[in-house]
Amino acid sequence: MPRVGEPASLGRRAAAFANRYAPGLAFIGLLVVWELGCRVFQVPTFLLPPPSLIVQGAFQQTPAIWLDHIWATLRVSFMGYAAAVLISIPLAVALASSQLLRRTLYPMIVVVHSMPIVAIAPILIVTLGASDLPRIVITFLITFFPILVTTTTGLMATPEELIELSRSLRAGRRREMLHIRLPFAVPYIFSALRISTTLSVVGAVVAEFVAAERGLGYFIQFSTSFFKISQGFAALVVLVSISLAFFQFIGLVQRFFAPWSLPKVAR
Repeated sequence: MPRVGEPASLGRRAAAFANRYAPGLAFIGLLVVWELGCRVFQVPTFLLPPPSLIVQGAFQQTPAIWLDHIWATLRVSFMGYAAAVLISIPLAVALASSQLLRRTLYPMIVVVHSMPIVAIAPILIVTLGASDLPRIVITFLITFFPILVTTTTGLMATPEELIELSRSLRAGRRREMLHIRLPFAVPYIFSALRISTTLSVVGAVVAEFVAAERGLGYFIQFSTSFFKISQGFAALVVLVSISLAFFQFIGLVQRFFAPWSLPKVAR
């Protein structure tokens, strides 16, 4: 006979199993439905290739070619992302510290961000040349604004009670920013950093669509122009994998350096 409490124990195990493996099982189920749907409904491969053909398309190119394109995209996305982080966070501190800067500089930043990147990308290519520089600038422009806005929001959202307490203890503006506002804004900053990692890959791909001779964006454009749709989907899978890896890396950095800033459910 089952012991007292055994059904509850089985329920907890089932819940733990579902919580741990449900995302992977759901993804596998999606691939199975995709494969069967393409075969049952005889979907043309130039419209939507099944996963099996995408895997075959990935092996139609040598590893050296794949590594060359992957490295080109990684280099541009990382450099544009790093430039955005190094510039946007100090600028956010300056905006949070000065009302004059917020009233003068912030509207100009909004105007620059409002310009469609796809529209100004050809202009940047002509102006800056066909090197990596215009692609890095395009990636920077796409990545910069979310980090700046979210960091500024976090700095300005510091509870007024903490600010008044620091001023009652005669803390200067510098200590107020370093010891109160910045620590309070850390969750905001990491949230912006995680979101911007995917945007950096998007920026690199957009730049490669405009003008490039290497990179996964260029590879997708080249493959689809010759109706090699399976290869294009394979490159898309690689891009998604890169974005997820960047996203998880920032999460690991936050977990290691600032675990107190994580939501309670994520600790």
